Amino acid sequence: MHSLRFTAETSSNGVVERHLTVGEVTGALWSPASGADQAPLVLMGHGGGRHSKAPAMVGRAHRIVTICGFHVAAIDAPGHGGRPRTAHDEQEIAVMQQAMAAGEPVGPVVVRYNAHLAERAVPEWRATLDALQELTEIGANGPVGYYGLNMGTAIGVPLTAVETRITAAVFGLFWPEPLAETARQITIPIEFDLQWDDEHIDRRSGLALFDAFGSKEKTLHANAGAHKELPRFEADSAARFFARHLARVTASPA
Repeated sequence: MHSLRFTAETSSNGVVERHLTVGEVTGALWSPASGADQAPLVLMGHGGGRHSKAPAMVGRAHRIVTICGFHVAAIDAPGHGGRPRTAHDEQEIAVMQQAMAAGEPVGPVVVRYNAHLAERAVPEWRATLDALQELTEIGANGPVGYYGLNMGTAIGVPLTAVETRITAAVFGLFWPEPLAETARQITIPIEFDLQWDDEHIDRRSGLALFDAFGSKEKTLHANAGAHKELPRFEADSAARFFARHLARVTASPA
């Protein structure tokens, strides 16, 4: 079992950012500067070609920390951030780049490669969660959420299906194959983002994945615009979603 180690720390606007490693996995943990005790934790997955500390990730993490007072953790997926790529990674990335250059659909390649990454990333996420819950400020019994779009959904759906500690999740912007069957196993509250004019994922495919989730409580957020034009206010909506579902878990009975 790998232990968690912090390698750097900065603070701004009421948020403390700590860079971390769990074995060979790199990432970051954002926490309230006030030192909230036993606050809920949101795990956050990044998109393809991005990394755990990309600007969009930092922005979403800050929103959750400042709006909810929760902790947020992100790790670099295999072959992303500073993590080395395998020969398989290089081959799949080259095929994607060739498809894009030729104007061909990239979906089949992305779906195949992201499924491979999920097989590697899910055990890493579970080990990271084990290590994070050993921290006093998080604890072993606190509520946990998951927030991931694009590749973050490709990894997050199989993770959430097997990880019972996750009790609420935000997904979106991905194809139903091969996630639909796994999504049917998920019954926790879900918020799902979809771009109505997505040039890569057609509406029918996006709606099919949303429909596949077995959750009784699930909400679809469909916005006009292309794949990369998801409105920034959806990050605020995600924060409010986690505030509703994770904060009420920690409330003690009257």
